[in-house]
Amino acid sequence: MSSLEISSSCFNQETKLPLSPPLVEDSAFEPPGEDINEVEEKSEDIIKFTSEQLSVDEVSQLVISPLCGAISLFVGTTRNNFEGKKVISLEYEAYLPMAENEVRKICSDIRQKWPVKHIAVFHRLGLVPVSEASIIIAVSSAHRTASLEAVSYAIDTLKAKVPIWKKEMYEESSSSWKRNKECFWATDD
Repeated sequence: MSSLEISSSCFNQETKLPLSPPLVEDSAFEPPGEDINEVEEKSEDIIKFTSEQLSVDEVSQLVISPLCGAISLFVGTTRNNFEGKKVISLEYEAYLPMAENEVRKICSDIRQKWPVKHIAVFHRLGLVPVSEASIIIAVSSAHRTASLEAVSYAIDTLKAKVPIWKKEMYEESSSSWKRNKECFWATDD
């Protein structure tokens, strides 16, 4: 047999793959107990202000839903510089009753504008070292556009309306409280 014949004999062999798994006698296919369209899941707004380190995984897990195909996240972290100065950490303070109320309003506004399922807003208070998260916002929705737009709206509105103050701690041991220029409640001194 020549090498050409060997090659062509390899192509002439039939390989049969099963089109479906073999059926076991006396067994029947049973569909899942509930139709996915009939599943009722209550939407949640999860808001947390904490001095503990924030976890992207923890926050994103809170908004997962079998009804949703998108989870969008915003993670704000401490960067190591500001206006040519070396930043070593940020310190956050908030007027909690008003801050929580304003974040709830933001969540309500989001639900009026976009079809989203779950919203989580976690903000760290106290010292936040360089590269650590100071805020994590997560939103789930059936489609990506709604969650992406909702997350963008959430961070922009939070910065403008929520009474949270940030102090930058610089390497040369000076520090400076920063007023959020977008904030409507900040007054010009």
